[in-house]
Amino acid sequence: MTPQELEDQKETLELINSELAARLARQSESGAKVDTKAIFLVGFAATAAQFLASRSFEPYTGAAAFAAYAVAIAFGISVFNLVEYEDIKPREVLDTYARSTKGATLGALAGTRVGMFEKNDRMHQRKTKR
Repeated sequence: MTPQELEDQKETLELINSELAARLARQSESGAKVDTKAIFLVGFAATAAQFLASRSFEPYTGAAAFAAYAVAIAFGISVFNLVEYEDIKPREVLDTYARSTKGATLGALAGTRVGMFEKNDRMHQRKTKR
């Protein structure tokens, strides 16, 4: 797009940017909910394993229960491992777009947010599948 076309589309670009920012916030919130569920699962499995260890149990069924708890704990921990999500780098944005027109800046930010969302979505999908 030419600079004039970008300026003419300012209002549309503002709408797109606000929607993209809101969508990134929802994506982050969704990831936090998955983490909360994983933490609950790990806590439950650890507590159940401790309870089982303090009781007498059958060797085969007890071993199977401990194995199931260990798998649940391992998958739970793998869900809330630290993942580096993409986010806008404030200094980079300021240095790059401080002298640009509003339309050019909005267009570039929209493109950046789309790329970040797509990368974060791949990580979020893997996390959710675990």
